[in-house]
Amino acid sequence: MTQQRTEREIGRSRVRKEDARLVTGRTTWTDNITVTGLLHMSILRSPMAHATVDRVDVSRALRQPGVVAAFSGRDLADELGSMPCVWPVTEDIVMPHHPAVAVDEVRYAGDPVAVVIARDRYTAADALEAVDVDYTPLPPVLDLEAALADGAPLVHSDKGTNRCYTWPLATGDYDAEKARADVVLRRRYTQQRLIPNAIEPRAVVATPPTASNEYTLYSSTQIPHIVRVTLSIATGIPENQLRVVAPDVGGGFGSKLQVYGEEALALAVARRLGRPVKWTESRSEGYQATHHGRGQLQDVEIAATKDGKLLGLRVDLLADMGAYLMLISPATPLLGAFMYPGIYKMNAYTFNCTGVFTTRTPTDAYRGAGRPEATFAIERTMDELAAELGLDPMELRRRNWIGHEEFPYTSVSGLTYDSGNYEAATDRALALFGYDDLRAEQRERSERGDPVRLGIGISTYTEMCGLAPSRILGELRYVAGGWESASIRMLPTGTVEVTTGTTPHGQGHATCWSQIAADVLGVPFEDIEVVHGDTRAVPQGMDTYGSRSLVIGGVAVHHAAKKVVEKARKVAAHLLEASETDLDFSAGKFTVRGSPEASKTIQEVAFETFHSHDLPEGMEPSINAEHVVDPDNFSFPHGTHLCAIDVDTETGRARIRSYVCVDDVGKVINPMIVQGQIHGGLAQGIAQALYEEAVYDTEGNLLTGTMADYLVPSAVDLPDFVTDRTETPATSNALGVKGVGETATIASTPAVVNAVVDALRPLGVTDVQMPCTPHRIWEAVRQAARAEEVSA
Repeated sequence: MTQQRTEREIGRSRVRKEDARLVTGRTTWTDNITVTGLLHMSILRSPMAHATVDRVDVSRALRQPGVVAAFSGRDLADELGSMPCVWPVTEDIVMPHHPAVAVDEVRYAGDPVAVVIARDRYTAADALEAVDVDYTPLPPVLDLEAALADGAPLVHSDKGTNRCYTWPLATGDYDAEKARADVVLRRRYTQQRLIPNAIEPRAVVATPPTASNEYTLYSSTQIPHIVRVTLSIATGIPENQLRVVAPDVGGGFGSKLQVYGEEALALAVARRLGRPVKWTESRSEGYQATHHGRGQLQDVEIAATKDGKLLGLRVDLLADMGAYLMLISPATPLLGAFMYPGIYKMNAYTFNCTGVFTTRTPTDAYRGAGRPEATFAIERTMDELAAELGLDPMELRRRNWIGHEEFPYTSVSGLTYDSGNYEAATDRALALFGYDDLRAEQRERSERGDPVRLGIGISTYTEMCGLAPSRILGELRYVAGGWESASIRMLPTGTVEVTTGTTPHGQGHATCWSQIAADVLGVPFEDIEVVHGDTRAVPQGMDTYGSRSLVIGGVAVHHAAKKVVEKARKVAAHLLEASETDLDFSAGKFTVRGSPEASKTIQEVAFETFHSHDLPEGMEPSINAEHVVDPDNFSFPHGTHLCAIDVDTETGRARIRSYVCVDDVGKVINPMIVQGQIHGGLAQGIAQALYEEAVYDTEGNLLTGTMADYLVPSAVDLPDFVTDRTETPATSNALGVKGVGETATIASTPAVVNAVVDALRPLGVTDVQMPCTPHRIWEAVRQAARAEEVSA
């Protein structure tokens, strides 16, 4: 029998229990899976952004040695339905048919047109060259505003429009607030397309039905439960005959919050051939075919008084859907709709988002999903307004943010922020940063005409995470709920099995869930095993995305463990011949109040329950428990990020000199994991600000289609980060926790761009489009100089 633990686990910087396995390769990635009789699938993709498919001939490919089968889209059309979109955000949304393999028309460069199945992956890849396809080019649709113009080429000609939907939100009377404003400021920002770069590329292995008629799909997915439901609909395989397994998954950042055509294809081919089938994407294939993120055009207008009081905000958004609607494409920009007002008080808010079809790779969720875009817009605008009013940008923020004594606070967008303390996080960040000293240095360098300018960027953010209360998802027309489940089994040997409906792809759930269960049950951390990612072992769950795992899934573990303790209390009281109310429970042991020598550990109770020789009359022989959490509210972490950057006005080079962030994510389960999440998020947000962008040519060809062309920063491109925390517990869940996985990505991008613009503002620069490359910075400086010459 194992011992109890007396030291609290929550708040302890535990090394992750899954890391030894992951970093030494003693694990299973999807591409490592081999099955007897395995075949390999390769996919021929369109080289054109827009064209009719006049003929697909796979006969030459079929004659290649080692090739087992080859199919066009038409060959498979009868057994594959449209790929799913589960978030039709308006009643009149345009929902085009989305085949897994194009039949008559391709709509982006990378759209699948044929598949080849062979005995090995190299033969399958080589045989793609023997597939003959005749295309007739059609005009590409690339520009969001031009796509909505009369007479624009249509991405889906049968729909008669490139407008996917228009979604409005309005509170207060913005026009009235604008009419009484001293200052009305307008800005346009471009959220460039980003390409996810998970360490592990996407991969799928599909097996044909077994003797029990069960298909198994192994997939590097974030969402095995959602994949099972949606692929059952797309393929016609009954849900109870489809098992989906997510083995260890090497990152996702939203790109694996998706149901891809390749998963449906693998199942359909396995069914047709009666053989298991594997597909693994190459990097360049993934750049074209894995959904992209961001892709928005933001028009922002803010109204304020001359002393800096915000009155109202108006946002008009064009969101690039790409060629098709993926799982939640339409809703992704709307996840930010409620966050444009940020942490600021104002009287009116108007928001309109129009989704637009283009002949580019579809877009969908990417780390933060809508909220980074919203935070960028408001935080950039606050800096611009401060400059317009002649105020320090931090002072402008202080004059408008929600005071810590005002929580809970209902924002102008209708969200109720449960807790927060923006003053504490900001004061701590300013102290760590040395804000006043840096401002003094900035003035000194500007006065002496230093060609390398110092810029200081601020971002004071909050986000809406922990997706999400089911009632709200229903109001927003999402077809599923936002609950999450957990169950706990007390095994006879004293060990504990925790099953969770969340599915990690690098977050450290096994460690954190063990810490949560260990504290409630009082059993050793090492004696807890966490099971996830297999729909047979964990039949119900809503998976991992939107920083929901801890605030919903982790809280479900906490409640399930509490239920175990209460069931065990009945058995312990019976065994100790005491009343339940006379028992104390601490560090995993029940003791009789006043007689501490009379005790039973929870493991002893578990064993007694296992053999069930002496249980309370009528009690079922189990102290196992499960719990399903449906949250009442979102989670609202917040913080202050500060960036100091040196910008060389002669070369355009920007180098981050120091970066300080103080985040408040409520109660912390494992500080080491939180810090790792912050570091990763910072890298991703800074990458959008300075490095990454999906670039297309005028014909719709992806020019940044390889890792040599798309600049993902490495550690040498990033500064040392100074991170710290304040702690304002959430009041919306029993653990007091808030999400953390997306915070730094959301906050860092505007902090960096604000710093770049701050460095150049004395030269007349008011914006630099992301990514702020040396060429764009250099060009902005030159344009400002030319404008000054003209005005002079």
